[in-house]
Amino acid sequence: MPEHPPTFSRPRGIFCNRTLNLRTIRAVGYDMDYTLLHYHVALWEERAYTHVKSGLKKLGWPVDGLVFDPELVTQGLVVDTELGNVVKANRFGYVKRAFHGTKPLSFEDMRDTYRRTLVDLHESRWKFMNTLFSISEAGLYLQLVDLIDAGALPARLDYDRLYKTIRRTLDAAHLEGRLKADIIADPNRFVDLDPEVPLTLLDQKRAGKKVLLITNSEWSYAVPMLSYAFDSFLPGDMTWRDLFDLAILGARKPMFFSESAPAYEVVDDDGLLRPANGKLKEGNVYVGGNATLVEASLGLRGEEILYVGDHIFADVKASKSVFRWRTALVFRSLEDEVAALEGFQADQDKLSVLMVEKEELEAQYSALRLEKLRNGKRYGPQTDHASGTLTREMQTHRAALVTLDEQIRPLVQTAGKLVNTNWGPLLRAGNDKSHFARQLEASADVYTARVSNFLAYTPFVYLRSERGSLPHDPE
Repeated sequence: MPEHPPTFSRPRGIFCNRTLNLRTIRAVGYDMDYTLLHYHVALWEERAYTHVKSGLKKLGWPVDGLVFDPELVTQGLVVDTELGNVVKANRFGYVKRAFHGTKPLSFEDMRDTYRRTLVDLHESRWKFMNTLFSISEAGLYLQLVDLIDAGALPARLDYDRLYKTIRRTLDAAHLEGRLKADIIADPNRFVDLDPEVPLTLLDQKRAGKKVLLITNSEWSYAVPMLSYAFDSFLPGDMTWRDLFDLAILGARKPMFFSESAPAYEVVDDDGLLRPANGKLKEGNVYVGGNATLVEASLGLRGEEILYVGDHIFADVKASKSVFRWRTALVFRSLEDEVAALEGFQADQDKLSVLMVEKEELEAQYSALRLEKLRNGKRYGPQTDHASGTLTREMQTHRAALVTLDEQIRPLVQTAGKLVNTNWGPLLRAGNDKSHFARQLEASADVYTARVSNFLAYTPFVYLRSERGSLPHDPE
């Protein structure tokens, strides 16, 4: 019998870059933060922002008047630490939008600034905003660029040192546990519970797949958060520890996929550790370790393992490029983006019709111009149309194009403000794919807004990619 299609709204879909047969997957590994657990982004990032601001205040910086703005930046942008800008680039690295400090650059200034510069993430000046964790630091960075330009910060500070100072201050807040202590103390405020996630993983486990947890979070944070998010939604006395065949904390991704760090077994509820000798034992919790050890312990390798995470480089690119694990990227903002594009579809259809009309008019105008040129210079095919007649026809076409542009402009402007007023859709940069979309295509076999979206598809789904499109393909 044919496979029944899953029932879901499009924002809850799973989208396929590379065909993935879940029936052949024997183990599914998961990251934790913003993958298995989703947070109320504005609240979480506001807390992170507050801790960084507090650290900067101790340095004597005048930051009291700064207020967190969750709309100032968004995931998928790139920080230019050389010029104090945040930019949005297309898939080729051309900058399409830019802010210097909290003010957008005009088209002319942006063009002059980046005329000969492409965003290349291999260069140290560019810092890619991979995940939602980037929002607080990048937003604060732009606000502090304004203070540098106003002469309110130390004179020796340039835009690059500014970014590094913010980064160090945020890392210190994480290392000292202040930010995570806030979350543990009030998880109901910060965690966006999804009761379907435990059932999704339980389906996969009961279908015979090994379910793995591989997270950078430490024992002291992961245990209370997983207990809060999972235990009450599992049957009987089952807890999150029973759900995972292997749980690895403090994984230190992306090094987890490139180095051979030792593993330590967690032997009591206080997180006491002892060295793990030999293969990892199913049902146990470990700290550290490496992907090679995971494969050896499970007797699996490569395309038998699917890894699901929210970080393009540390999760999906690292696991794919080194071990050829199958990959799934989770980013919740996809829901808003798909919904916004669906809501704009009627206007998009209208815009497409107008653009076809504009292209036809432009082609006719160009043909008239070439005809006038050839007649005047007396070369190539000649016509008997007078120069004045051709000029009047060109003027008529020019006026029609101006009228068309007046209809097109507001539609294009609206499309450019979907999802985020400052930056527009995450996966689009004008009419092209964004730099984030390029990374997504290169690294993630499938992508979706939440782990629980797998629930509608079942653990046995065959996800097929669409036929790749090229500019010369028939419409």
